[in-house]
Amino acid sequence: MANDLPPKEEFSDWYNELLFQAEIMDVRYPAKGVYVWFPFGYDLRNNVYDRLKSLHDESGHDEVDFPVLIPEGILAKEGEHIAGFEDEVFWVTHGGRKELDERMALRPTSETPMYTMFDLWIRSHTDLPLKIYQVANIWRSETEHTRPLIRLREITGFKEAHTAHATPEGAEEQVETALSLYEEFYDFLGVPHVVTERPEWDKFPGAEYTYAVDTLMPDGKALQIGTAHNLGQNFAEAFDVEFETQDGEQDHVYQTSYGVSERCIAAVMGVHGDDNGLVLPSEVAPTQVAVVPIPFGDEDENAEIMETCEKIVDELNDAGIRAELDDSEDNPGAKYYKWELKGTPLRAEVGPRDLESGSAKLVNRLGDEAEAGFDTVVKDVREELDALSEEIRETAADDLDASVVECETYDEARDVVDEGFALVGWNGDEDAGKRIEDEVGVDMLGEPRGYGVGDTAIETCIETGDDAKKIVLLANTY
Repeated sequence: MANDLPPKEEFSDWYNELLFQAEIMDVRYPAKGVYVWFPFGYDLRNNVYDRLKSLHDESGHDEVDFPVLIPEGILAKEGEHIAGFEDEVFWVTHGGRKELDERMALRPTSETPMYTMFDLWIRSHTDLPLKIYQVANIWRSETEHTRPLIRLREITGFKEAHTAHATPEGAEEQVETALSLYEEFYDFLGVPHVVTERPEWDKFPGAEYTYAVDTLMPDGKALQIGTAHNLGQNFAEAFDVEFETQDGEQDHVYQTSYGVSERCIAAVMGVHGDDNGLVLPSEVAPTQVAVVPIPFGDEDENAEIMETCEKIVDELNDAGIRAELDDSEDNPGAKYYKWELKGTPLRAEVGPRDLESGSAKLVNRLGDEAEAGFDTVVKDVREELDALSEEIRETAADDLDASVVECETYDEARDVVDEGFALVGWNGDEDAGKRIEDEVGVDMLGEPRGYGVGDTAIETCIETGDDAKKIVLLANTY
C-alpha cells in the first residue's frame, strides 16, 4: 500500500483524510457535525483522557456525572449566560407525541444544572472548597463549517471542572491551579501553547474574566484547546448558593469553571503529524511498538523468527509497553506504511540477520534506527520511546516559538497572521481593540503570559500610536 495522503501543507485535505485512513473518526454518519469514533481513535482518546482525569483526581477533584437534559427555567436563571448560548442550544420539546410542559435543553455546558445542585450541597464553610469534574457529551447547534474534533454539534469528550470557594482569593487561586493542570497536560502531549487573558468582549458569558489556552495548527490558525473562568459570585447569586461563614454570616460562594474538549486530539494530530500520517508521543499511542517479522529463509528459520517476535511482544506487554505482533500476510512495505500512518512510535523488525546478531532492528516514527538486544529488549525499547517523545516535544516547541512575532505596523501583522501569532501593542481601549481586529481581519486572543509590556520591544499601540498599556496576541482562529 502506497502513501496516498495529501501533503500536510494541504492541511484541510490532509486532516480529513488522516482522520479516516488512520481510523480515528468516521465522518459518514448522516447528521451534520456528528461523528463516530473508530476503535483505534477511541483508544487514543482514552489514553489522552486518562491522563487528563488523573491530573484532576490527584489535585483533589471528584468525578461526577450530571444529566444531559436541562429544564429551560434552570438554564435561564443566569441571564448573561443563556444569552451567550441562545443561538447554539438544542431544545427537546416532546416526549413521544406529547408536548412537554417545559422544554429541555441538551446540555451546552453544565454551569446551570451543577449550580442548581450546589445550592443543595453547600451549607457551611466546612463544605468548601468543592471541586468536581466530569467528562461528558455536550451539544451546540454549530451553524458554521463543522469539522471533526474542532467544530461539532455533539462534542463527545468535554471535560469540565467546576469549583466553589469561600473567598474571592480562593477562586483566583483555583484559576491558576487550572492553568497549571492544563500546562502539565499539554506538556505531556507535547503540544506547545500560549495562555492569554481574553479581552472583555470575548470572555465566557457570566464570567469575571477568562483565560484561554491556544496552540497553532499547520494552516496558521490558532486552535483554542482549553479555557478557565473566574465566575466570581455571578452564578452563586443567580442560583442562591450560600454558605455560613466562620463568623456565622451568610455569603455567596465564589466559583470557577474550566474545560478541555476533544480538540486536544486534533492538536496532537496537527502539531505532530507529517506527510506520512500521525506522529504520536509514546505515552498516548494505542500501540507503542509494532513487531514485524521478516521471514526470508527456510521453514525452520522462519518459525524461529516468528517465535522470537512472539517472545518480544510478550516481554514488552508484560513490562507495560503496548506491543503488537503484525503477523498479517501483507508485505513488509505495506506493514511499515500502516504503522507509520497510525503514528506508532517504534517498529521492531526481526529477520534472518537479526537472529544472527541477537538483536531486533528498531525504527522510530521519524525514521531513526537503533537496535534492541533480545536479552535487553525492554530496556532498549523504553530508551528509544523516551527519546522519541522528547524529540517530538522539542521540535514542536521550537516551531511555536518561531511563530510568535512582534509587529509594530498593520502590514507586518497581516503578513504574520497568515502563518502564526502576531504580538502587537494596544492602549486597552475596547473600541481601539475592535478596530485592531477589523484592520488585521483576525481575532484578538488577548494578553499572553510572558509577553507583557517590558517583555518585548513594542512600545506603542498599533492603532492609536499611544503608549501600549498591553501586549496582545492576534491570530486567525477556527
